[in-house]
Order: sequence, then structure tokens, then C-alpha cells
Amino acid sequence: MRVERSSGILLHPTSLPGAHGIGDLGLSAYRFIDFLERSGQTFWQMLPLGPTGYGDSPYQTLSAFAGNTMLISPELLIEDDLLDPNEIKTEEFDQTYVAYDRVIPYKLKLLKKVYLHFKLRPNHFLAEPFHDFCKMEAVWLEDFVLFSALKSHYDNRSWTEWPKKLRMRHSKALEKYREKLYDELQWYRFMQFLFSRQFKKLQEYAKKHHIKLIGDLPIFVAHDSSDVWSHPERFKLDSDGNPTVVAGVPPDYFSETGQRWGNPLFNWKVLKKEKYGLWIDRFSHMVKMFDLVRIDHFRGFANYWEIPATETTAIFGQWKKGPGLDLFNILEEAMGRKLPVIAEDLGIITQDVTDLLEALDYPGMAVLQFGFESMQSAEPSAFLPHNLKKDQVVYTGTHDNDTVVGWWNEQSEEVQDFTRRYLNTDASLIHKDMIRAALGTVCSIALFPMQDLLGLGSESYMNRPGTIDGNWQWRMKSDVLDTLLEEDLMKMTRLYGRAADKKLEDA
Repeated sequence: MRVERSSGILLHPTSLPGAHGIGDLGLSAYRFIDFLERSGQTFWQMLPLGPTGYGDSPYQTLSAFAGNTMLISPELLIEDDLLDPNEIKTEEFDQTYVAYDRVIPYKLKLLKKVYLHFKLRPNHFLAEPFHDFCKMEAVWLEDFVLFSALKSHYDNRSWTEWPKKLRMRHSKALEKYREKLYDELQWYRFMQFLFSRQFKKLQEYAKKHHIKLIGDLPIFVAHDSSDVWSHPERFKLDSDGNPTVVAGVPPDYFSETGQRWGNPLFNWKVLKKEKYGLWIDRFSHMVKMFDLVRIDHFRGFANYWEIPATETTAIFGQWKKGPGLDLFNILEEAMGRKLPVIAEDLGIITQDVTDLLEALDYPGMAVLQFGFESMQSAEPSAFLPHNLKKDQVVYTGTHDNDTVVGWWNEQSEEVQDFTRRYLNTDASLIHKDMIRAALGTVCSIALFPMQDLLGLGSESYMNRPGTIDGNWQWRMKSDVLDTLLEEDLMKMTRLYGRAADKKLEDA
């Protein structure tokens, strides 16, 4: 992948400001694109956009294909004549974080009204596009809507707790519930249609304003998902559908006991026999939505950490060989082009991971925080700015890191002293120093979380790895995207030759 020198911002749509307790695909998303364009940026990177389950994590979704309907904008539904403004009774939500326990029932109640309006008007102008969407996306949509309806019918319990005939997908049992839950199936279909419609509109607006979207593809899927329920043979499960082994990583920078994610592991032998159809479908879906795709935990394709499901931590696992180059050769042949991939290659990286990346010529990632805090090691950090490479994507931090300001406040005096001397700064605006350092590297793409641009502290952490509560909640205040911030970012971006406006002038 060859990209012009450019930069962008990492911000999940749930973090956008708005009146409904959670960021969405409406007006604030369009305003953010305007801000990106006026500040010389090229990219908007998002986290995974799937429907979240327990813990509200975008990396543990109910489907690898469906959209998170909490992101549907009520204001855009009014424009589509699906909702009356008087029906939106805005509650008093906190504007600094997402209170999922309140937001989800509020949004669901609103979306039920939307479907009722649509159902009672069979000649609505969206009837034909809805029909076309259902037909075009049937390969994943039908499994997802039945899974979702059954999950709701059985009080949101995991599919392994459903009656055996439904767990085992007996055709007569499935057909019975397709008839019994027909209206609910239609509601789930319509919600996915609305998500897709609103996202495509945003995508078109981004393209018109020269902003490219970066999506995030988790390597693993959640156990309690339509993907596992509909195709259990693709995963390492026992006869009851429970994982025999689960995904994670061994002890590392983030955790002394490693990270036990709990996702079921793929049965790569079965997937290979199927000619990796699941992965072709996943990539086809992603490239329709995004210009670039960040693959989370890319190293798992070379080898992955297999943890017995009976273990409560990730300490006692073992490395297993992944599909490697074989998968990507078939993927690129099926797609007919080089995949637009950013490979998340952080953590414990072995030679086989490096060899796979080099063979595929995909850019990896570098995180500046890691570079400065490892200055005490015997070997100079590969993540210090002077050691970075053009074919890397540099970040000040990711969603799994503390903000730059929060990180700085936790560092030892020795690390702080080295950082001040290296960056030639008094560190009074350490977040700007780190952004400038990222922009000044030779890396083709420089990205930074919105929290770092705003100079926010640890209270704005997006996700603390190894913890469950309090994550994925941060929201940006509505008044922060002012002219001063915009102009300041444009000046920095131009200074280091990354401003998108200059490229447009030269084109």
C-alpha cells in the first residue's frame, strides 16, 4: 500500500457529541468531517461498528457484518419521514460519557416507533430500497436477524442456553420461529437497512470532502454471535457449542497475567477447505465501507495464543500456527487487488510475523508512547521517532493507551527527562509535542486520538485492557471543534508536509 504523506484522527462515532446520550451518524459526524477537511486532515479512523453485546465493547460484537443500530441518528430519521420531531423526547444525558444502561433502552424505544411508522405506510419511498438491501445482504443478514430475534425471545441469554433444537439449528425449529417471530425479524432487517443507509450517506459526504475512512477489523469474533451460532464448524467448540480453547495474548506491557479475551478460536482446517469464504465475505464487506482497513491483532494470522477454556487467565496458553500467507493469497486473488490493510503488529512480535508482513507489503503500526517509555532498555526502542520507517503508520497512542497527558503524568522522572530532551520541550503542552513528533516522522500516515489533540487526561481513556467496567464511554464536548483548534492543527499539518489542502492544490 502506497499512500501520500498524510495524517488523521482516531475517533469512534459513539464519542461524538449530540443530544441522545451517544454519538451517532448524524449532524455531529458531518461536522467532524468538515473539521477534518478544514484542518488539513486526510483520515478519520473508527473502531469496529458492529452491534455490541456484554461490556459494550466494539471488539465483542453480535455479528461480524451487522451495524450498531445505536449509531442511527434520530434527526436523519426525521428527514426520511420516519419519525415526527415531537416524538423525540430528549432525556437529560451526560454529555461527557455514554451511559449505556440508559441509552440503549431509550434508543430502542425510539427505533420501535420508527419501524411502526414504516410498517403502517407500505408505499413509503424507502420500501423498495429496503427490499433491495435485504436481497443484497441476505448472505449474513438472515442469520443475524434470526439470531437477534431468538436472543431477545430467550431473555438475551447466550445461544448455548437456548433449547437444543435451536442451538443445533434443526431446520423445522428454525422455520417455526421464522414464522412466529416474523415481525421482529422484519424490525431487525429494517434497523440494519437504516444503519447502512445512514452510513452510506456519511461515506459519500466524506468522499466529497476528500476525507478517507479507516475501519477496524477484529481478527476474532464473539462466541455469542450470529457468526458462531450459524457456523459452529468454523470454530473450536465442544458438542454443546462451548469453546474448548479461547483467544488472548500472553503476559505483556498491558497485563502481568496476559489478556484472556474469551473469543472462540477458528478451525483453520475447516476454513481452508471452504477456501476462506468467511474471510472473503468479511473483507468484501469492509472494503465497501472503508478506504483502509486496520486489522486488529494481525500477528494472529502468523501464530496465535491458544488458551484452554478452563483457564481463568492467559498465562497458561501456547502458540499455534495461523493460516499465514495462504489466506492472504486467496483473499487478494478473490478481491482482484492488493488489500488496503494497516496491520496492527504491536505486542510480542516474532520473526514469522515480520516475515508475513514483509511478504504482503502491508504497513505495520508504531506507538510513540511505547518508544519513549522503553528508553531504559538495553536496545534503543524501534518506536522512537528516528527509528521509524516510511511504511509504518505512526500513532501517539491507540484506544488501548492512556491519553498522552495521562501517560505523561504516570512516567518516572527519568522517562520525562529523556522525553523533554529528545523533543526539545518543557512538556507544558506534551500532547502537542507528541503530535508534532508523529507528524514529523518519515511515516506515510500519522494518526492520533481526538483526546490527544484536545490535551485531555486519564479521565478520557477509551479502554483499559484487562478491565470490564467504565470502558468505551468517553464523549467529546460539542464546543471543542472551534476555529483556533482547527487553525492550529492545520499549521502543524502543513509544517510537516501532510496537509490535504496542499495536495488538492497540487493535483
